[in-house]
Amino acid sequence: MGEGQRLSAKHSEVTLSGVDRRTLLGAAALASLPSKAASQGRYPEPGLTFVFEAEVLLGPIQEMGVVDGMRRRIVPISGGSVAGPRLKATILPGGADWQGVRPGDGLTRVHARYWMKAEDGAVIGIDNSGIRRASAAVMRRLMMGQDVAPDDYYFRTVPFFEAGEGPHQWLNETMFVCVGARKPDRAIIRIYAVT
Repeated sequence: MGEGQRLSAKHSEVTLSGVDRRTLLGAAALASLPSKAASQGRYPEPGLTFVFEAEVLLGPIQEMGVVDGMRRRIVPISGGSVAGPRLKATILPGGADWQGVRPGDGLTRVHARYWMKAEDGAVIGIDNSGIRRASAAVMRRLMMGQDVAPDDYYFRTVPFFEAGEGPHQWLNETMFVCVGARKPDRAIIRIYAVT
């Protein structure tokens, strides 16, 4: 190796070792600082556990016109059933889904409020809000009341429950997410507990 090559190689070593040393020193300094996550314990990754499915029977849609830039609709809830490993119940008539449909793409904000009666006689309230969206063609089909495959659109909600003390109190103390399907005369809502 000639003198020029040795100097070039030595210069590369100094430059690389200078960068490496600074990087290592910086990393070592950061590693020595306690992280908030480490000092507060490990954060568990959330999971989902299926708990029940609700078949919600729907009445004729009441169109309310455009309010605050959204097409407003009220969809009456006339009954239905709930079945799953953690709950069996009957959906009581009298609730409704208040919807806002965005002009143009048809994105729909849903807010359903209704009650169900468990097999043991306990009455449980449900307040369920979320979003339904899809391509313009699929949204047109849904708005016309056609039966569309649930995986052709996005329909997700987050329910909150109101249950009295007793065997259903776990509903008040757990977070849930739902995957929904809109059928011509009903909605199918699959409820998962966030673990």
